[in-house]
Amino acid sequence: MFPARAVLESPLSPRHLKLAPISHRNPEFMESVTARPIRILGEYLDPLTRFRREGIGDSIVIFGSARILPRDRALAHLRAVRRAERGKRSAASHKRLEAAQSLVEMSRYYEEARELSRRITRWARRFGDRPRRFVICSGGGPGIMEAANRGAAEAGGKSVGLAIELPHEQSPNRYISPELNFQFHYFFMRKLWFAQLAQALIVFPGGFGTMDELWEMLTLMQTGKMSRRNLILMYGRPYWDEVLNWKAMLRRGTIDEREYGLLQCADTVPEAFQRVTRWLLRYHRKLDSSLHD
Repeated sequence: MFPARAVLESPLSPRHLKLAPISHRNPEFMESVTARPIRILGEYLDPLTRFRREGIGDSIVIFGSARILPRDRALAHLRAVRRAERGKRSAASHKRLEAAQSLVEMSRYYEEARELSRRITRWARRFGDRPRRFVICSGGGPGIMEAANRGAAEAGGKSVGLAIELPHEQSPNRYISPELNFQFHYFFMRKLWFAQLAQALIVFPGGFGTMDELWEMLTLMQTGKMSRRNLILMYGRPYWDEVLNWKAMLRRGTIDEREYGLLQCADTVPEAFQRVTRWLLRYHRKLDSSLHD
């Protein structure tokens, strides 16, 4: 028999042990590779719960460059660059002036995305709020994303922001409805929620991120993972015709006529609004319950 004192002082005694953390409250475990499936599941269930709570039926996704400024900020930047570069004749100075002028030219897309979002939201509000139909959804950041959320807010509607955690800090824009403000770690989960509720995608000029999302949606439609009744509207022919040669792909047989036909284009807000609303009324007047399966 061991003495009672020896038992009390045993290393296994509760007196010498702290309570182990519960696994889901243990940051070390939750950030581990082992817990990755739990994190992925969280990025599905949290949006699902909040979308249901807010009565979100379906969405219109608007995306494009995060670097496009509103017109007033673009003009202010150009004035500042002109002051800073006054009297200089170097190639670097010319390049800075040219870049600032380009920001002003591209700012039209911010203002047009804002106006288009405002019109769509005002139109969609006629369908009521249980469920909310054709809710504007953006990537949550600045640029065209901000313009989309801003237009929806100006029309008195709610809008979604699906932000992504990036190495450089990027805050969600202030026009997102707070209860529909999301941040994702995994790009593929963010893309899932772009696609899951979308009835139309409006693609404004953008760079790598915009291209990535565009190709993803086109591939899902091409392969039947998304309905071909979903609209993809390319906004701004001058930009897209310069950046992407769709007809070359068609001519060389890498896409066919039917796939080429997945794309529609618009150059003005009234044209885009008419195309989008006609398409939605034709194909999506009734809520598709499979979006929530």
